[in-house]
Amino acid sequence: MLKRLDDNPGPLLNLAVKIDMELPYFWLSEEDNIILCGKVDWLEYLSESDSVHIIDFKTSKSEEDEKSMQLPIYHLLVHHCQKRKVAKASYWYLEMNDSLTEKTLPDLKEAETKILKVAKQIKLAKQLERFKCPTNGCRQCQPMEEIVSGRAEFVGISDFGQDMYVLPFKGEEKREGIVL
Repeated sequence: MLKRLDDNPGPLLNLAVKIDMELPYFWLSEEDNIILCGKVDWLEYLSESDSVHIIDFKTSKSEEDEKSMQLPIYHLLVHHCQKRKVAKASYWYLEMNDSLTEKTLPDLKEAETKILKVAKQIKLAKQLERFKCPTNGCRQCQPMEEIVSGRAEFVGISDFGQDMYVLPFKGEEKREGIVL
């Protein structure tokens, strides 16, 4: 993947925009006490229109599900956390492609409604201390399941105050280090 980027840097050669916040966030709903936060992989600056292009790097071997909420979340974050208009959004499947795959920009109002609905469900589940995975375990949940089951090793606290863990390799309980 790094070789692909080196050979085909594309938008990485262009100017970029950095959101001037350590962790970009905004109030999705003050009434419900819900904040939306996150970090966008890359914002290409489009000088001809003084706008930005959201680019999300993908390292998996499969394309992003059309139902994914990642682009709607990124669109809302970029819209609320910096002044430039969002002109377009793309995925860059680094395992498979030398260039970007442009996606249709999600409608901001629809994205906000959909994300707020899910955020309220998550908030309620957290308050009730009951979260049931609708798919009985998906690839997004597997790392958390490893942590909860005690198969991950706690290694410290991140700069954002988050617990950090090292997960075991698939099929291994613990790996032995190599003695040099």
